Amino acid sequence: MDIGERYRLGERIGGGGSADVHRAWDRVAGREVAVKLFRAGASAAQKRRQEQELRILDRLRHPGLIPLYDSGVRDGRAYLVMRLVPGPSLADRIADGPLPVDETLELGSGLADALAHVHRAGITHRDVKPANVLLAPDGPVLGDFGVAQGLDGARFATSSAVVGTAAYMAPEQVRGAPVGPPADVFALALVLLECLSGHREYRGSLTECAVARLLREPKVPDGLPPHVADVLTRMGNRDPSARPEAREVAGVLRAPAPAVLRPRRRRGLADVVKAAASVAFSLG
Repeated sequence: MDIGERYRLGERIGGGGSADVHRAWDRVAGREVAVKLFRAGASAAQKRRQEQELRILDRLRHPGLIPLYDSGVRDGRAYLVMRLVPGPSLADRIADGPLPVDETLELGSGLADALAHVHRAGITHRDVKPANVLLAPDGPVLGDFGVAQGLDGARFATSSAVVGTAAYMAPEQVRGAPVGPPADVFALALVLLECLSGHREYRGSLTECAVARLLREPKVPDGLPPHVADVLTRMGNRDPSARPEAREVAGVLRAPAPAVLRPRRRRGLADVVKAAASVAFSLG
């Protein structure tokens, strides 16, 4: 299947309820790309969401985000052309088992840095989760801004609707309260804890895992460097105002563990006598 004369669609490599993502060949640029092809017959609300995603992607340029190359409409179906990331998703990686601490910290600092860029642009992702993180050879990249919103609160759902993925929602998302960058920071904490443990922090049915975070904060495992345990604990605070900003998270996770100074050994009486004897001998 072709999209115009430029793109030759290949196999389907992903997608969701409103769109399919295909591997494609860009005849003009001479490279493989990913084409997100929205389904026909979209409602007015879905079309507005597609336009919002396009505007957001067009504004964002960062190594940790999937870049937008092109967009258009073909046979009544909107499409987005983006970088094709050859690596697996983080969800696929976690399915093979927990990640080492150093790998988790490197991945987390890259994602936090990307989120800091997103937040500076006045955007909240609202759906940070392992399935939306692709592991490119040059580092993790965050994709799928389909439910993102601007900090002006623009969204394409009713005021009572809950938008996001239940297992990674912040408490304020579950409550249907206003959502901003702190919700992304909370979700990133859950993603990193899942990397370390190999399982979701909040499990069970849709309702159970959504309500659980209203009752308890995420559990940070023992054995982590103290500065890492501290930032993860603050990221998972149920109070959005108590969470660190993404840029702080990035700095903490990429920083080496603070050096621990060994206390100087106190000199006892025997040491003093020994030193005095040495001095006396040298003067004798």
